[in-house]
Amino acid sequence: MKIPIIKQFVLHAEQNSINNLQITHDTLEHLIALDRLRDEELELIGELLSNLSGAIQVMQSMEQGKSKTEAINAFMQRVVGFVDK
Repeated sequence: MKIPIIKQFVLHAEQNSINNLQITHDTLEHLIALDRLRDEELELIGELLSNLSGAIQVMQSMEQGKSKTEAINAFMQRVVGFVDK
């Protein structure tokens, strides 16, 4: 996951709608089912899915009243905490 990409997705959702992120996420998930994708393509789609999922979680935290900075920091703490286990 890359914070700059997550922030860019969050900015897009703020300017448009979180639904755009959901639709993009669902579309990429659907693409993974293709059996003709190369490993590099699957890896790229997987990275985009991870960043989209992070942005969606950040947006949900913001909808619950957290500031963007608080939401991003809380998300990254959860990710780091999960990886450390």
